[in-house]
Amino acid sequence: MKNGMNARWAKSWWHFEICVIILNRMGKIAKYLNQLIVGNVFDTPEILENYATDGSALRVKPKFVAFPESTEDVQKLMRFFDQLASQDIKVAVTVRGNGRGEGGESLTNGIIISTEKLNKMLEIDPRERLVHVQSGITLKELNTALLTVGLTIPIDGHDDDTIGGLISNCPVDTSARKYGGIANYVEKLEVVLANGDCIQTGRLKKYAIAKKAVEKTSEGKLYQRLSKLAHDNNDFIKSLSDDEHSMAGYPMLRKAFRRETLDMMPLFFGAQGTLGIISEIILRAIPLRKQPSRVVATFREIGPAVRFMDFCLSMKPRRLDVFDLKIIQDARESGKNLDGVIRKLENGFVVYANFDERGAACLRKIEGAKTNFPRTAKFILESPETIVTIEEFENSLAGYLGFVRNGERVPILTDFYLPARNLGTFLDDLVVLGDKLGLDLALYGSYANSIYNLRPKFKLDDPEFNKKAATFLKAGAYIIDRQDGELAGGGPEGRLKAIVTNAEMKEDAKNVYTTLKEIFDSSGILNPDVKLGATSKFTLTHFRK
Repeated sequence: MKNGMNARWAKSWWHFEICVIILNRMGKIAKYLNQLIVGNVFDTPEILENYATDGSALRVKPKFVAFPESTEDVQKLMRFFDQLASQDIKVAVTVRGNGRGEGGESLTNGIIISTEKLNKMLEIDPRERLVHVQSGITLKELNTALLTVGLTIPIDGHDDDTIGGLISNCPVDTSARKYGGIANYVEKLEVVLANGDCIQTGRLKKYAIAKKAVEKTSEGKLYQRLSKLAHDNNDFIKSLSDDEHSMAGYPMLRKAFRRETLDMMPLFFGAQGTLGIISEIILRAIPLRKQPSRVVATFREIGPAVRFMDFCLSMKPRRLDVFDLKIIQDARESGKNLDGVIRKLENGFVVYANFDERGAACLRKIEGAKTNFPRTAKFILESPETIVTIEEFENSLAGYLGFVRNGERVPILTDFYLPARNLGTFLDDLVVLGDKLGLDLALYGSYANSIYNLRPKFKLDDPEFNKKAATFLKAGAYIIDRQDGELAGGGPEGRLKAIVTNAEMKEDAKNVYTTLKEIFDSSGILNPDVKLGATSKFTLTHFRK
């Protein structure tokens, strides 16, 4: 027994020495990794500082930032950190596209693998309307290349959004009601797993799954364990609705298992880099659409605004958005001439509709329906005389968010789902909440998709900011739930919303999702503090100042 204790003590001391050696030589790790990959790895303070923040209200400084240039580079990086994890030296690995995420999912105190150099257009097949790209290519770069062959990916994202980032965050974009989100246009994925192995997704039938499952490879083990997960949790998986409005956890699990087939691809939509690192993508494009026809309408009350939006929905708009009038008023401070839109109104709502099919006919219908709405309503239909006014309005939201005096419009309660039937009562709750917290709460979002945002002004240098932000998040989540909404309805929970969603998630769902995470990342190094692994203690102590 004494010898056994000595052996355990010796093993523990050896492991401690290894940890000390590695931690003391962090500077040499970057040098070693630079010898290992074609791309670059940095640990210089100036570069690390640039990647310590993203589009969220959080700040987490990484130890390394890597810029791989190929799938092979990503594999080598993951094999290295997987080997460290096998010695109980776990370095969190976070993949990052353009870093615009508002949930803190692209931050880490370990290593960031940036896809900035994974931005190549590999192949376009105009006949089949297929395009093969690396995951770091941006939406603008992709659609610019597709424009030359008359094709497009009809996603209303930011120009700098990477395709890999769009898949990982799977946002409900403003055109999703008409064209579907990014998930509708992805055919196949190439994914690097936590252990450095690479898989290519595809839907397999029952026989092919069984054949894969007996292979003595990491991919074979994946199919084996996923099949067992589906068998053991068949009732739960079937209970997941295709109309589910929450992206918390891994709700696309049902789409992976369909009619005794399995395709791992849906699992990576909204996974936020917790299951694997997407390196290459094959997408299916569609033909270009015509230049859109647009209309902006103002209303004193939400009731007529909702009636007008319902009328617009019957004409299948590409976009249909609604804004609290206070947003447009505040946007004027940035220098935009918006008097033509708001006409000195102090309160009310502005509706924006965009039609990319039969646009002229849609505008004629709206012109003919004006008499069905109050005389105080104003309609600006697109014409040569109104183009400038409408385009200035389109830029007003950016002015509202970016031009703020004595504070910042911090993204804490964004992209939540709210059913159309409860929009009016939610606005009533919002007035009460704003008065209670001393915040000016102006709602905006997509009526077509029922996804909304609140961006009140906070002072980040306020010593009480952390407490106020947490209170706003939890109180806002309460009234969203009270109106049958979903906090993570327009995108995954990240770190921030997970404070609420993890506490509210049912135990059976949490168990299944935790098992799924462990199947893909048994070492627990892929974005471990995001989604199910997020904790309020870590998140609330990492608000930036």
